Amino acid sequence: MDWKFLQGLLSGVNKYSTAFGRIWLSVVFVFRVLVFVVAAERVWSDDQGHFDCNTRQPGCTNICYDYFFPVSHIRLWALQLIFVTCPSFMVVLHVAYREERERKYRAKHGENTRLYDNPGQKHGGLWWTYLMSLFIKTTFEVTFLYVLHYIYDSFKLPRKVQCDVSPCPNLKTIFTYFMVGASVVCVVLNICEIFYLIASRIDVEKVNQSLTGI
Repeated sequence: MDWKFLQGLLSGVNKYSTAFGRIWLSVVFVFRVLVFVVAAERVWSDDQGHFDCNTRQPGCTNICYDYFFPVSHIRLWALQLIFVTCPSFMVVLHVAYREERERKYRAKHGENTRLYDNPGQKHGGLWWTYLMSLFIKTTFEVTFLYVLHYIYDSFKLPRKVQCDVSPCPNLKTIFTYFMVGASVVCVVLNICEIFYLIASRIDVEKVNQSLTGI
């Protein structure tokens, strides 16, 4: 996967993000994408090849591996990173839509006219788009945490497994905990940003009401 392409796209999101959003991007790049590319991807890229079976029974290795590890760690983490970062592009697309409307408006009414004070300012529909992207990201994070917890039994990866699945007659954890911890941090940051965004909106409305009363 070309993670540099994803990094380039997310860099454009940074200028429209709040302080919590910028911290979230830093956590995603440093503690998730960087660790995934530099360490986890190399460790787990051939995890089935290093899964040894203590019997020469044909099919034992494949059966036992699929039973205990139904989804590859590396693919699940890659899918998680893609899903939790894609909602941020909703904001970029909305800003691009606003800029295009601004361009057409100026072409029709003159260069000195303005449709938006700032196309990237989180007001109106863009505020709702930003809030929706946070809810979607948080939902994806929690969903993947649940899937990982369900598949791998509380994030535990035993060095030795006892397999009794036919035809097998006999019945690596640090990166899992690290990626889960980084995901939890991102969930907390998303929730903080949601509250911050709502609180900022309430403060602005209060100020507008005060000015109207004056």
